[in-house]
Amino acid sequence: MVTILFLIAIAISVIAYVTYGKFLSNKVFNLDDNNKTPAHTMRDDVDYVPAPAPVLLGHHFSSIAGAGPIVGPITAASSWGWLPAFLWVLIGNIFIGGVHDMSALVASIRNKAKSIAEIGGMYLTKRAGTIFKLFIWLALLYVVAVFINVAQVTFSAKIPVIENGKIVEMLPIGGGVATSAILYIFLAILFGFIVYHRKKNLGITTAIFVVLVYLAVYIGQLFPTHLPPNVWNVILILYVAIASVTPVWILLQPRDYLSSFLLYGAVLGAGLGIILSFGKVDMNIPAFMGFNSDIGPLVPLLFVVIACGSISGFHSLVGSGTTSKQLDKETDAVKVGYGAMLLEGIVAIMSIIFVVVLSQSEFEILKKNVAAIYGEGIGKFLNVFGIPETVGMAFGMLALSSFVLTSTDTGTRLARYVFTELTGVKNRYVATLVSLIIPGFLVFMKYEDPVKHKVLPVWKALWPVFGATNQLIAALALFVVMIWLMKTGKRRYWFVPGIPALFMAVITIWSLIMLFMKWKFTVIGIAALVQIFLALWIFYEGGISLKKLKEEEKGEVLKKS
Repeated sequence: MVTILFLIAIAISVIAYVTYGKFLSNKVFNLDDNNKTPAHTMRDDVDYVPAPAPVLLGHHFSSIAGAGPIVGPITAASSWGWLPAFLWVLIGNIFIGGVHDMSALVASIRNKAKSIAEIGGMYLTKRAGTIFKLFIWLALLYVVAVFINVAQVTFSAKIPVIENGKIVEMLPIGGGVATSAILYIFLAILFGFIVYHRKKNLGITTAIFVVLVYLAVYIGQLFPTHLPPNVWNVILILYVAIASVTPVWILLQPRDYLSSFLLYGAVLGAGLGIILSFGKVDMNIPAFMGFNSDIGPLVPLLFVVIACGSISGFHSLVGSGTTSKQLDKETDAVKVGYGAMLLEGIVAIMSIIFVVVLSQSEFEILKKNVAAIYGEGIGKFLNVFGIPETVGMAFGMLALSSFVLTSTDTGTRLARYVFTELTGVKNRYVATLVSLIIPGFLVFMKYEDPVKHKVLPVWKALWPVFGATNQLIAALALFVVMIWLMKTGKRRYWFVPGIPALFMAVITIWSLIMLFMKWKFTVIGIAALVQIFLALWIFYEGGISLKKLKEEEKGEVLKKS
């Protein structure tokens, strides 16, 4: 059944890419390679650099994947059962998330690689653009804080070894993951130098460095790096600060490109393991566990807890922030925008499967440990090929940490871009420093659940507000795209982004209200309240813009008559 579930997801995703992707490309957006992209017309070899489609797909995929398609689906499947999570990932990914990602990217390249917030200011009102920038900047600070903590957790992780329903050993696997991560960053810098400066063949260089990256997984387990969690926090903050200001060809493009092969390896390796395990692995977790769980009701929280696997506002920030500045030709937007989202959906489906195959005893022990479930799942299905489970776990954890790191430093760079747009401060060092003050504060705070009065990990405390805010950005981005289409002669296709925008707006504002009621006037509660206020203001400005558009169209009709 697990194998059939996985194959159904792949088949539906492929059909969606061929059919709905073609509809978006040819009918809704009319992509044309004769149109020069900003990567060429505005090239500066720092931020605006045309990249081959495979390289850019690697960057975009690694940046959007992050922890989202792993943490969210595992949490949801563990809370309400695998079926609601499976359906939301599949349906949301094809008709909402893929549309959101591709449309934000296309809107950006058609408007000189401007961010989705700037486009909002152009096609809604100038005031709406400013509010949207503030909204996005604040949201990105939560993204950076959450992912810094998740990366730190992977570097400090201990995976329980379970025999006969009991923990017999705790493997300190995180130290090896940390060493591997450090090695692969240096490999990425060297790869970028060889490809961009030495102009060596991309295919041959890729083959060599992918082998070296995989070798780093093994070396990391031989020479683990163990540091206290707060030391890792400081190191990670310094890392993302440096990564944010360096030219994209030095670290961002090559690191994300190589990182994508870790993700491809995890997906392909574990995916083949799932297929080859047909009839050998049982589904042990119920399809539906109930409407209510310890984290709250299925509706609206399912649609917020699972963000990146179905739809994520962070993707529109990546697409209109870094990816649009590197897109070589317009038709690449289908592969990079829509295709990467479908691939991310497969990652989310696999994460759900990793929960499904846990035994009841494993589930009871691991259900609160997302990183352990992911590592356990990768290890279990790579073991089909004779790879020791501990090595498979290490590989899975390195893949997870690399996705998180790419999202974290991409998020920091995006926060720098938005801060510059918001304030006019063009010094990238100052913009980065200011954008890291709040995340630096958040990762060192202690959070106590107001209901259960238990201290929560940073990522777990911030995940609900991050998820709701993230989804609200998606709703706002789709709303902006809808108005952009209507104002640029594509009114007949308003429903493509419009209906998803309405659905996501209702769901996420509902979730933020629930969040405020739970946390009240704490850091998290106040953040939820601020986001609700800013979002409603942007929708109000959009309403003004739509009213003006109708009045203009009415005037044109009167003139013609």
